[in-house]
Amino acid sequence: MMLLLALAGGLGAVARFLADTFVARHNPLRMPLGTLLINVTGSLLLGFLTGLLSAGAGDSTGATVRAVLGTGFCGGYTTFSTASVESVRLWVAEGRATGVRYAAATLAGSVASAALGLWLGGIA
Repeated sequence: MMLLLALAGGLGAVARFLADTFVARHNPLRMPLGTLLINVTGSLLLGFLTGLLSAGAGDSTGATVRAVLGTGFCGGYTTFSTASVESVRLWVAEGRATGVRYAAATLAGSVASAALGLWLGGIA
């Protein structure tokens, strides 16, 4: 299982790198929209997987799939630490209001996406 977790985490990190690179190339703003998009879509995916796979909560196969996709892939894909650093960087470079808006958008967007994912997956 550890090998699967490591592989899924690596794939999530590669997906994050590719998504962030793509957004950075096409983003005319100085706002780090790649990280915002990654955390929002990652929260949606994790919510969906949690909802979808919660029916087999006691099933060892379901638990393995949840760990590999949730902890592994989504953990490698999303990046709370980068969002935190970017919020502070924006605060310093662009002003307090910009940093706070970015942090609020990240938090609100991620939580709303997780709720939507849970609903789509059948929990909420």
